[in-house]
Amino acid sequence: MNSGFLFSYIDDYMKIEINKDKCRVCGACEAICPSRVFKREDGKMTVHHRHACIDCGHCVAVCHDDAIEHSSFPASKVHEINKEILPTADAVLELCRSRRSNRAFSTRSVPREMIDAILEAAHTAPTASNAQGVEYTVVTSQEHLEFIRRHTIKGYEKMYRMLSMPVVKQLIKIFAPKTYSMRKKIKRVIKEDRKGRDIVLRGATAVILIHTPRDSRFGRDDANLAYQNASLMAESLGVSQFYGGFICSVVRRDKKQIFEKHFGIDGAVQSVMALGMPAIKFHSYIDRKELKVKSF
Repeated sequence: MNSGFLFSYIDDYMKIEINKDKCRVCGACEAICPSRVFKREDGKMTVHHRHACIDCGHCVAVCHDDAIEHSSFPASKVHEINKEILPTADAVLELCRSRRSNRAFSTRSVPREMIDAILEAAHTAPTASNAQGVEYTVVTSQEHLEFIRRHTIKGYEKMYRMLSMPVVKQLIKIFAPKTYSMRKKIKRVIKEDRKGRDIVLRGATAVILIHTPRDSRFGRDDANLAYQNASLMAESLGVSQFYGGFICSVVRRDKKQIFEKHFGIDGAVQSVMALGMPAIKFHSYIDRKELKVKSF
């Protein structure tokens, strides 16, 4: 396919027009567009590089005159920001300070409407090149939650056997001391599980698997940005959550993709959020270690 044909196809597929009767030629679209789609020419705004558009919607969202008509963003997808309900900077900071990884869950299920709100917040997170390739799988059935726990423990048992081989053990002790110390943590996880103490899910009643296409260059970055949005929404709703690091460490080492195949995921699980209604709530927030900042 030659480039001329490609651009022609995109032009037919994606329509971007400027309503000259509404446009005040303020230049906001030109200034905000990351792909330099717009250009001021002869005292008017023009669509200069339509083929470069990444469908981010910045132009439509910034135009105060509703002068930009974009086929990807019909009127039904454009919503005026309700600034009256936006939290103050102090409120946002208080939310960030109060967010903690609460692993003390009750037996109550997380209401589906709360899970949906958490997913919606995650879905609004930015993605590299506006790829929007992040997808989600919600797990609430006890059968599948048990699979997650069991699969993680099996993966840790396999890792522990490998790290306990005499030659491997000596090499990592000398050349990879951090990995050697991880061996002890893996042993503790296995030991606790054999005692009937689940420290993989901690009694979570719901798990959100955040996944992206396997060939996505920034898949893990995109997923973790989504996770942060989801985490703050969970905090605002009074839903306890923690990052499923044990699960992620096993899934990322599974070349056979057993975990993804079990859930019918066509991609790679990048982040895992364990959710539950709190059995206890925090009364205070604790200062972090000293903030370290360099300025130039």
